[in-house]
Amino acid sequence: MKKVLIILICNLTIICRGQESNMIEKPKVDKRIEIISIACRLADFNEYQPDIFKVYVDKIESHYGKHKPHELISFLKKLRVERALGYDAVPFLAVHLDDDFNPVIPFTEKVPGGRWGKENAYEFVELLKKFYDETNSEEFLESNKQLFAEAENKFLSIFEKLDTQWYADFYGTPANEEFKLIIGLGIGGSNYGCPVNFENGKKQVNAIMGTWKTDDSGMAVFPMDDYFPTVVHEFNHSFVNYLLDKNPAPFKENGEKLYEAVKQKMKNGGYNHWKTVLNEALVRAAVIKYMKDHNFEDEKIQLEIMEQLNRGFIWIEDLVKKLELYDSQRGKYPNLKSFMPELARAYKTFADKRNLYIELNEDKKSRFVSIGEFENGNQTVDAALKQITINFDRPFRGSQFIRPGEDMATFPKIIGLRYSDDNKSAIIEVDLEKDKKYIFYLIGLVPKSEGSKNNDQEIRFKTSE
Repeated sequence: MKKVLIILICNLTIICRGQESNMIEKPKVDKRIEIISIACRLADFNEYQPDIFKVYVDKIESHYGKHKPHELISFLKKLRVERALGYDAVPFLAVHLDDDFNPVIPFTEKVPGGRWGKENAYEFVELLKKFYDETNSEEFLESNKQLFAEAENKFLSIFEKLDTQWYADFYGTPANEEFKLIIGLGIGGSNYGCPVNFENGKKQVNAIMGTWKTDDSGMAVFPMDDYFPTVVHEFNHSFVNYLLDKNPAPFKENGEKLYEAVKQKMKNGGYNHWKTVLNEALVRAAVIKYMKDHNFEDEKIQLEIMEQLNRGFIWIEDLVKKLELYDSQRGKYPNLKSFMPELARAYKTFADKRNLYIELNEDKKSRFVSIGEFENGNQTVDAALKQITINFDRPFRGSQFIRPGEDMATFPKIIGLRYSDDNKSAIIEVDLEKDKKYIFYLIGLVPKSEGSKNNDQEIRFKTSE
């Protein structure tokens, strides 16, 4: 899903209907997600390497560090090279297993995903069972029950605010889905929406939330402002992705044109195909629609729109208007599937306007101005520095606006992020090492004075000995 550190902060005033159905269970730490995430950490998958939740990471390293030579880990490394395995492919397989690591539905070349393939998925499952037994994983899980329970309790406020009935109402899908909120303590900073379509026609909708913030004691925390929009986002994926997957042809030509216009920015965010980008755009537009339907403050909605423009979804405002049109004519369009032909026609207009979108976005978006603590490029930054303040020319709030360079070793360890009261500064909490070169990028935030359009601002510095 994402190569970037996910940080989503959006001071929200939420007026919502709350739980109007029993479609969702209370949030849980999931045995399958944790064990498979741990295996990916041991196999050196970068996206499963963050150690923000160091209390838990230390427990993992202490218990599993000696098991890196296990054949499951070697198999994962092989698939990483041969099939580009990683990111959402990992939790997609996990949710297709039961608690004994047996498939809940038969695997195919497309289930649990094309990056696995049928034979590899079955072989992985058998190796996973051996890994679980031979590493005393049951003992590890038992020893962390209290930690898991504390994390689950901290996530309850998110659960209590989520209006799952909105999904059934908005998408026009019968409310036979089972919703699950899964807390991924070991998956790093990413979040994933992973559905399971059972053979009996039932559907399980999983929102798997990463852990990217801790308190002063080192315990994972899940602030409402940080996590709620992301939960809304991930559940949307399960209602959106399959529509384009089933019939991509009407969208292909115009989707490719739009993708080409924002290709570099999307690749920086880990989106390498036009279909992925169109799915992401629809999900993000649906989040804005959810915010409007639940009476979020206009200021917060505009910040969300600006975030998506900054991320490269330059047609997001017109896409939201199309969703509003769909929702205003539900007699004609009983579900989103029935609206897809109209949406395909809209994408012809979006593609034709792509250069205009880029030009208009240049005037709207926030820009990088300065670093508060030192000048960009400084080679003698004090390693004891605990924060880096990024100043903008206008209010800005964003998720995923920080990305590493090609060399992950130069990416600073980020502990947290907060914003100034006027939203014109982002304060990044860091833990730096002595005598080390650091490089990271601010997505789409190059100053106007540099004359660049839609480019990323490089932040480069070195700490003193």
